[in-house]
Amino acid sequence: MEAVKTRVKQDIRKIKPEQLNTFLAEAGEKPFRARQIQEWLWKKSAGSFDEMSNLSLKTRDWLKENFVINAVQVAQQQRSSDQTIKSMFRLHDGHFVEGVLIPTETRMTACVSSQVGCSLTCKFCATGYMERKRNLEAAEIYDQVVLISQQAEENYGIPLSNIVYMGMGEPLLNYANVLQSVDHITSSEGLGMSPKRITVSTAGIAKMIKKLGDDDVKFNLALSLHAANDTKRNQIMPINETNTLKALQEALLYFYDKTKNRLTFEYIVFYNFNDTLEDARELWEFTKRIPSKVNIIEYNPISEATFKNTETDRLEQFAAFLEDKGVTVNIRRSRGKDIDAACGQLAIKQK
Repeated sequence: MEAVKTRVKQDIRKIKPEQLNTFLAEAGEKPFRARQIQEWLWKKSAGSFDEMSNLSLKTRDWLKENFVINAVQVAQQQRSSDQTIKSMFRLHDGHFVEGVLIPTETRMTACVSSQVGCSLTCKFCATGYMERKRNLEAAEIYDQVVLISQQAEENYGIPLSNIVYMGMGEPLLNYANVLQSVDHITSSEGLGMSPKRITVSTAGIAKMIKKLGDDDVKFNLALSLHAANDTKRNQIMPINETNTLKALQEALLYFYDKTKNRLTFEYIVFYNFNDTLEDARELWEFTKRIPSKVNIIEYNPISEATFKNTETDRLEQFAAFLEDKGVTVNIRRSRGKDIDAACGQLAIKQK
């Protein structure tokens, strides 16, 4: 069996199936070998060629000579007092990202990252104070899901039920890799998970929200809103200066019209900033035209910012106002706060 002419080892998970077919044919392998390899990579989540036990040693050696599997590894792991598990994942080039396993009575959720760092500089988010180094490959996002799923089984004996793209980075600024990772996670030739159990969260990139509609995605979409007033939102989320609330509302209506997927609005209630009944009224005005629900999220302090979580009575009044208007409201309590694993706290801090 001859080696592929180029001696530079390619990441086999970045090669299209038809290219792999060609390489294998040139090496004198039968066509079904490509299907076997793809199954090992995406259905069985093989991290090395040695695991591919139904391939001959000669074929495995040929694969090792010509290709690599840039598998993600758990570099560090912490467990919260509430049983949340945060992992620091090491990427093949030495970069790190974080992911979280969030166990509750009804769900076992994986929170995964889509970028190394982030470029959006949201003022309340620890990742926003990091420099964006690069986008994650689809396989690197997929690997986070696989590793967190293993943690769920090993620690709690319960399979993963949900995935949220709410870790480090802005998913819609890594659009192609995020959608490709969803394909690998949901495909019958991959992990076979329902797209309805996946939620992609965005800070609000209007043109990419419309593209999601054009691509007729089946997963859920969440918008990190946090203020339904352009002046306030500009202060905490600079992305709003180029993606105004009007532009976002138009994009979300377009997305819903195309997909009929109900939206989720995420709203952190900051003390003395966006927690008044007037803020609640503005939120209702923004959301009422779009079939949606509102998740009110507890603020998790970070050292880089001075925001505070609102008081309990103000939170309850805020939620009650929305409920009186017919809005579906969920109040989300933080998980993993003591290990900096809660919403907005992810940043690389080695222990």
